[in-house]
Formats: sequence, structure tokens, C-alpha cells
Amino acid sequence: MATPTYQDCPILVWMISLNRNYSQEEYDACYALVKECVTNVSIEYKATDPDSFRSLLLAMLPLLMMRHRRIPRAKWRDCVTTNGKHWIEQDDLPPEKFLHSMIGYHLAQDQSLLGMAMTQGPQKKVINIGLGILAIKVPGRTQLSSYIESQQHKLTPLELEAITRPQNHADVLRRLCIILTLKSSYAKAIGQNAAFDWARLEFDVDKKCATADGHALTGWEFRLYSAKLGVARGEEPKIIEEEYQCCCAFFRGCEELKFVWYDDPKQLETWVQFINIDQMTKVIPKLSA
Repeated sequence: MATPTYQDCPILVWMISLNRNYSQEEYDACYALVKECVTNVSIEYKATDPDSFRSLLLAMLPLLMMRHRRIPRAKWRDCVTTNGKHWIEQDDLPPEKFLHSMIGYHLAQDQSLLGMAMTQGPQKKVINIGLGILAIKVPGRTQLSSYIESQQHKLTPLELEAITRPQNHADVLRRLCIILTLKSSYAKAIGQNAAFDWARLEFDVDKKCATADGHALTGWEFRLYSAKLGVARGEEPKIIEEEYQCCCAFFRGCEELKFVWYDDPKQLETWVQFINIDQMTKVIPKLSA
């Protein structure tokens, strides 16, 4: 039996930057599209609620991905496991291609950044994908020490020591966000819900190892990258810079655990694509075709 390679089940990620405020017309167009074409979600009509608009855009990402592959909406269906893991099946394929045509995906969001991680291959493989997104900032007027304390129940003593070791507050915050997105992406990849105890996981980033309940996470691949956005906010919009830590987790089933860091924008562009509200709403007429 062949050992899985890095080329098996290639990963692609689409990310939407909420770079500006949205209009009533844009909300209505997104709502109508989701109501017609995304039958597995139910989003209440709340045109003035930014969270509702985020949910609509997130639900549209699979439509965008399949349109990009030139597969008509009538030719594919969205399926889901009992623990909420999604995959897409395509119609009119010969049996030898059908089993390897499944597209597993996971949707994630935090504040101004939405994302979808996907891969293609056998169904049992492709559903093991997860995406973690977290703004690299301390919420509101909270002190960094208080923010770490509020997240401490998700961390092991080793992780807490590694996070608080640097003297620079920016490095401490970044380390915290890296650990949290690693845990989030893994938990989502295995289909865990919000009640999952993240302290069961331990990531020693410096030593490039990770465990769950004390067992090594052999076969997992974690891709880490950051995203800087310029977003317009306020009644008289001003550009505000935001930065996010992101992590994509996928189980390849190989004989090692891999942490892959993408600090080079050109390397990141080979598998992560960023779009904004204008680009997303512009293609709405094509997404229902």
C-alpha cells in the first residue's frame, strides 16, 4: 500500500475580507441566493445585522468554489456526516472517478475574515479538514494578562509557559493565537463541537510535536499563516489594519506530523486566495447557474 504524499488531496483555501460596510441591496442579493441554492442552512433575514451578512457570505463560499470548477449547481449536492463534517458529491461521473471526486470542506470565521478550506479525494479522507481563524488582538479594553487568563482553561501548563515566556507583549499574543488556531483547526477537522475540552490537546510548537490525550498526532499536517487586512469602518469610513492568525489542519495518514509555515506571500498564493465583498457580490448572478 502506497504511503500518502504531500501531493495527495491538495488543499485550497478561499478567504473573504469584509473590507467595508455592505448595502441593503447586497444583503438582499446574498440572502436570495442562499435561500435558493443553499438548502442545508437556514439564515433569518436580518439586513441590519453584520453577523447575518457574514453567515450569508460564508454559506456562499461552496457555491463560489464549485462555480470556479465550472460545475453547475444542479450537478452537485452538499452532504454532511452525523458530526457535522461536510463533503460535496458530483453527479454524472463514471464509477472509477466518482470515489475520488469527493470534496471535503470546512468553513470558519472571525470578525472581518471568513474562510473555507477544501480538498478533493476519497470521502473518508477529505472530511478530515479544519480551518482556524483568530484576530491577533486583545478583545476590547481587556489587558493581555486577563485575556490569557480567560483562555487558560484551553491550555496545558507546557503551552502556557511557552506562550508567556517572551517579554514582548506582541510575541506573547501571537504565540497564544497560534496555539488557539492549531487547536481550533484540529477540533473542527475531527468534527468536535463547542463542548470539546481543548486542554486534551497539547502543541509544543518549538519541538514540532503535538498530542491528543497523550497520543502523538501522527499523520496530521498543520499549515500556518497570517493575514493582514485593511478594512473600512465607521459612518465616515476610516481604514483600519487588522491581522489574523490562520491554521489549516488535515489528516494525511502519513508517518509523521508536519507543521508548515507560510511566511512568503508568493508561496501562500499557491493555495490561498483572498477576495473581498465587491468580488463576491459581483459574481452572484453566476453562482446559481
